[in-house]
Amino acid sequence: MNSDETPSPFQEPAPPPPLRVVVCDDNPVVRAGLTALLTGRPDITVVAEAVDGREAYEAARTHHPDVILLDVRMPGVDGLSALPHLVRLAPVLMLTYSRESDIVREALRRGAAGYLVHGEFTTDQLVTAVRDTREGRAHFTTTAADALLAQLRKGPPPPADANTPATPDRPDATPFSPEPLSRMQRSMAQSRYQLSAREAEIMDLIASGMSNQQIAAACFISEKTVKNHINRIFAKLHSTTRAEATAKWLGTAPGTPGGRR
Repeated sequence: MNSDETPSPFQEPAPPPPLRVVVCDDNPVVRAGLTALLTGRPDITVVAEAVDGREAYEAARTHHPDVILLDVRMPGVDGLSALPHLVRLAPVLMLTYSRESDIVREALRRGAAGYLVHGEFTTDQLVTAVRDTREGRAHFTTTAADALLAQLRKGPPPPADANTPATPDRPDATPFSPEPLSRMQRSMAQSRYQLSAREAEIMDLIASGMSNQQIAAACFISEKTVKNHINRIFAKLHSTTRAEATAKWLGTAPGTPGGRR
């Protein structure tokens, strides 16, 4: 065909670009195995590997993957701490040895698109799960599915008692795990107490029961910076404890809009 001829309408369309994956696991053997397995498929390429949540976040910002495979337990920033940040960049499929039901539920609460436990899936099932994650279809291995079903059968948790004391092993913890604020409630609370966007984010994490160390990991900041934010938050909320600040933030403290009278 001459260069100036019109291409035939019956030509095969160009194949779509390969699905781009970031693999995050602190075990180098696992990372190498996953990379070799996935890059052996013509429609998948591993664009980066990471050893913890912080590296995964930087890799995702740099490479714009279609899917992130994420372990739970890793030194540095663990998978659960990194999840809220990673899901803003790409769908996250948990791929881990951690099978505890509370971890499964927390990963899903924080936005995981699926949860696979090593030893409970075949190679082909993993590849299918990666492809489907990009398309918004969730995959769960048996342990994860059982945890999810158990939570659904249990129903919503009972109302929290604001007078319940913090546990001995978490003296700095919020004494209950409240329901998160809606976007409108959060905006109203932020405006009422004149919190910055970062302070409001940290107050949400305080209200969820996170320690300073967990907040630092989740926000990719130092514990010293977290303490500085908390000091400013407490001053604005006229509070001296996490429980008091949380009650005011959620509107459950006496005298606050929607609070006890």
